[in-house]
Amino acid sequence: MISILVDVSGFAAALLFILGMKRMASPATAVHGIWLTGIGMVAAVVASFGYLSAIPVEARPHTLTNVALALTALALGGGWAWWRGRRVAVTAMPQMVALYNGMGGGAAAAVAAVELMARDGGEASVGVLLLVVTALGALIGSISLSGSIVAWAKLDGRLERTFRFRGQSAVNGSVLLLALGAAAWALADPSQLSLAIFFAVALLLGVLMTVPIGGADMPVVISLYNAFTGLAVALEGYALSNPALMVAGMMVGSAGTLLTLLMAKAMNRSLANVLFSRFGDPVAGSTAGVAGHMKSVDARDAALTMRYATTVIVVPGYGLAVAQAQAKLYELVKLLQTAGVAVRFAIHPVAGRMPGHMNVLLAEAGVPYDLIDDMEDINDSFKSTDVAIVIGANDVVNPAARTDKASPIYGMPILNADQARQVYVVKRGQGKGYAGVENLLFYQDNCAMVYGDALAVLNAMVQAIKEQAA
Repeated sequence: MISILVDVSGFAAALLFILGMKRMASPATAVHGIWLTGIGMVAAVVASFGYLSAIPVEARPHTLTNVALALTALALGGGWAWWRGRRVAVTAMPQMVALYNGMGGGAAAAVAAVELMARDGGEASVGVLLLVVTALGALIGSISLSGSIVAWAKLDGRLERTFRFRGQSAVNGSVLLLALGAAAWALADPSQLSLAIFFAVALLLGVLMTVPIGGADMPVVISLYNAFTGLAVALEGYALSNPALMVAGMMVGSAGTLLTLLMAKAMNRSLANVLFSRFGDPVAGSTAGVAGHMKSVDARDAALTMRYATTVIVVPGYGLAVAQAQAKLYELVKLLQTAGVAVRFAIHPVAGRMPGHMNVLLAEAGVPYDLIDDMEDINDSFKSTDVAIVIGANDVVNPAARTDKASPIYGMPILNADQARQVYVVKRGQGKGYAGVENLLFYQDNCAMVYGDALAVLNAMVQAIKEQAA
């Protein structure tokens, strides 16, 4: 009877994972999808505990030696995640995602470490395929752990330097070969020394892979390590003969891989270029085409221009998240709509610091999903738009991506904000974006800068429109 309940729990967990991922495909149903996958994870945990009690002791590949310790760990981890998740700011969401994703990879690596150390103690005698799968999961999980920690440190401002040196790709390739060699040694002659060297080299590889990558590529990196974690979990699920882990890991791994490739495509770059290029380095001639000067206008004047426009497109960026101004932005949008202005939001695939960052930001402010358009759906509309307002975005609206072949962002699809009749850019100052290149949009005749913190600027705009209505 227990065996049947365990099998049903595992099947239910897998089904809930699949349904939850499907629901997450749309912003309108994403919250429901998160609840479904959460319930599925609970079912998977219950099935894991029941699995060990459902089969005879002599047939168990693993033993559950301390239920109290396992339950305590679940309570501490779940309680901490719930408490932190409810308090994290939207600006800190990317680094939280990176950190928790790394924990998943680390957990998979830890499971693999236990399996490999068991061989050192002479407890297990398993097939070569199972050993190779376990070691591969350990390698990928370790890379995901250390790489995600570096990504978290970069996003959180704790590691501001980008470490690059000549021959870096060759060094990383050599460390990868060394990790594979250490894995072979650990499998052929399992000992504490061989395992320690293997995991140390694997963790080092994750660090070396991530430290040269600039902030502009962080959304792709987070997505890639998410795929790595899923793959590591799937491999360890196979090693543990746990179907729920295999299904969950394969789904996360495939979804993360597809998202990574789609985001790289959105930047018109290959994944290899993201991981191994020196993106963001100064490039000779990268300021070609800069002519004229930046013009600035008062926030009130920009607001009144939008008030009497017919169409307005809003382009949000990370600066909006930093200023925590999404609610005030939506207040401005509602005032414009009341005045008869048609307002839309345009989202670039790599805007922000993680996949879907801007969608999460706008959803938190209560912006209806039907007002938000992806780049490919709205780009042709800019040329017939009266006003485009860019708030905290930079590289994703830089026309240099179309015209300057020497620019590191050349060829990257951008939002065509520069084609609107009038463009306002809300920005703290005249600094460059993450790509480190001048934005040609700021110098165009139809563009004006509105300098200041996004929240302060939007407050002034809202007040101007309210006074005009009065």
